[in-house]
Amino acid sequence: MTTTTLIRPDTVSRPREVERLVAGMATSDGAGVKLTRVLTQPLQRRLDPFLMLDAFGTDNPDDYIGGFPDHPHRGFETVTYMIAGRMRHRDNAGHEGLLQNGGVQWMTAGRGIVHSELPEQEEGRMEGFQLWLNLPAKDKMNAPWYRDIQSESIPQFTTPEGVTARVIAGESHGVAGAVQRDATAPLYLDLHFEAGSHFEQALPATHNAFVYVYRGEVGVGADTRVPEQRMAILANAKDSDGVVLHAQQATRALLIAGHPLNEPIAQYGPFVMNSKEEIFQAVQDFQAGKFGA
Repeated sequence: MTTTTLIRPDTVSRPREVERLVAGMATSDGAGVKLTRVLTQPLQRRLDPFLMLDAFGTDNPDDYIGGFPDHPHRGFETVTYMIAGRMRHRDNAGHEGLLQNGGVQWMTAGRGIVHSELPEQEEGRMEGFQLWLNLPAKDKMNAPWYRDIQSESIPQFTTPEGVTARVIAGESHGVAGAVQRDATAPLYLDLHFEAGSHFEQALPATHNAFVYVYRGEVGVGADTRVPEQRMAILANAKDSDGVVLHAQQATRALLIAGHPLNEPIAQYGPFVMNSKEEIFQAVQDFQAGKFGA
């Protein structure tokens, strides 16, 4: 684990409040994998540049054993963060990797890729998240890209107040995350709170942001409580400079923020482009075998 002891505290004087809470929608994907779709398609404009967030977690192998067989993507990035379990990635651009406890797989679909994500376990718990991050129009047809980030390669730090932050993307308290992106400037933190602790994170007022609680309960701002398995969309205020989170009990939560692209979004299943014409072309290219290598 890459642990940083010298940190530069973030100070927030005008924290954001909660605009609304979202419960998510129970669904299944792939070959019957049960999950909760927290960030759904109707929220894409509000939470631009993020397109989707799925949370999955179960001790029942019947809920995940089918995995996600070969399927295509074009026009965005997928970020898969595994809390528990083992999942094998393979794609037709020649990439392969094993996602396991605490690790991240960051894949840029770009102009097109076909990949699979299949469990490498027949029992035990499988838990994690998949986030879809949009690409700007100028990058949607870039070559596919893939990176495995093992748990020990994710920078993390612990604040004097008792919060451990894993910095998957962006920067927090002067600690640079494992991945950086210029256009969308994503911040992706996994925060582990001790009981009675609090955490301040600076955020540009222009960024869209949300918190997802997957253990315990977190307070946002002055008086809003966000319970387990709920997403809090943070309000955009022109004079805000960040967010303040606090927990009365041991809690784990994701804090995700990014710079909106403010571009048209056209989605058809696993293809996300800027127009219907580009979607039609994506379907034709996939059917013609033009994705991947």
